[in-house]
Amino acid sequence: MEDFKRVGTELGMVNPLIPTVDLSPFFREDDEDGKRKAMEVITNACSEYGFFQIVNHGVPINLLQRALELSKIFFGYPAEEKLKSSPASDAPLPTGYNTQPQHSPDKNEYLLMFPPGSSFNVFPDNPSEFKQILEDVFSNLTKTGVLVESIVNQCLGLPTNFLKEFNHDRSWDFMVALRYFPATHTENNGLTEHEDSNCISFVFQDEAGGLEVCKDGEWIPVIPAKGTLVVNISDVIQVLSNNKFKSATHRVVRPKGRSRHSFAFFYNLQGEKWVEPLPQFTKDIGEPPKYRGFQYSEYLQLRLRNKTHPPSRPEDEIRITHYKITT
Repeated sequence: MEDFKRVGTELGMVNPLIPTVDLSPFFREDDEDGKRKAMEVITNACSEYGFFQIVNHGVPINLLQRALELSKIFFGYPAEEKLKSSPASDAPLPTGYNTQPQHSPDKNEYLLMFPPGSSFNVFPDNPSEFKQILEDVFSNLTKTGVLVESIVNQCLGLPTNFLKEFNHDRSWDFMVALRYFPATHTENNGLTEHEDSNCISFVFQDEAGGLEVCKDGEWIPVIPAKGTLVVNISDVIQVLSNNKFKSATHRVVRPKGRSRHSFAFFYNLQGEKWVEPLPQFTKDIGEPPKYRGFQYSEYLQLRLRNKTHPPSRPEDEIRITHYKITT
């Protein structure tokens, strides 16, 4: 498998099981056929397992590459240098530099930020260019989030701008730069299998790979390809669509003999929002709701507790099934 991943990277291949969608038609006024074809692929992917990749997405490739380069430099610093960017105690999430708790099964260190200008952000002084690059990546991925959200809105057949109006507050979005430590002889878990709690997530990773998506019970490696963004539908969209679109189950497997570097951008939802299946996917079509409604911040707190106080049994972790209506 490692050889296959490496060859795939060198040839710029992507896994055919994970569709790659060219978003360039959405930057043109007159390419309705291109938009329709892209939406067909996205609809099928989201209906089956919630995962696809995008190219020609509007984010400069050299910006993504530079972000990975600077991230590698930062995480290569001694601990005392990285700890200068430790999070402030009042932040809703641990912004700045942090590592997973010692007892966590996830083996990584990370740098987390809210939107540029947020008072919670804690940036490293070094590399000197890092703060500006991080803010540029964040701003670009926010635009990508707005575009992909509008495409998902169309794929679901929702009224124009429905999701945009429902999810108009961008202050809860956040981005994480991650370094996963090399696998040991006894374990290689980087990030335990999970679904994301938010609306839509975007990932770009270095050539080490390691991201895997679950489809029909099989784990499929996401082979890195330069300039490609990985998109996964998350829990909020699954609930709103009453399971029409699936929240992607994924994990990270750490490679042997090297670190893995990646960025994850979480196009999020404001915490006070009430989340429940929309009438378009329930009473309007005679379908019972599959989830009870909840305040998003409540779910976030439960998910955060999974990280700070991991249950002794993985099956006891809180997931979106916590709100599932059992018949």
